[in-house]
Amino acid sequence: MKRTDPELISTLIDRVMLSGENRTVVLEQRACYLWPEVVGPGVNKYTYRRYVDHGVLHVYLSSAALKNELSFHRSKLVEEINKLVGEPIVTEVQIH
Repeated sequence: MKRTDPELISTLIDRVMLSGENRTVVLEQRACYLWPEVVGPGVNKYTYRRYVDHGVLHVYLSSAALKNELSFHRSKLVEEINKLVGEPIVTEVQIH
């Protein structure tokens, strides 16, 4: 068996998970996971559910005022999430 240089386990996991048909699912989950990083802890504490379905990030908030405020920044949210994910996986953000 040929010896190779050691690799980080995170690199190996990314290589396996991001190859093939799991790629979209993994990137969508990563987009959901990054929501708190994009909006910060203040907004995230009002978030009680989020998921991605066919490129649309659905976010459920418990504050009506916050829903209204974030609806004005949907395009910026999409841009920031896709930048952190590294690919244009989210096409739209729906605030519920």
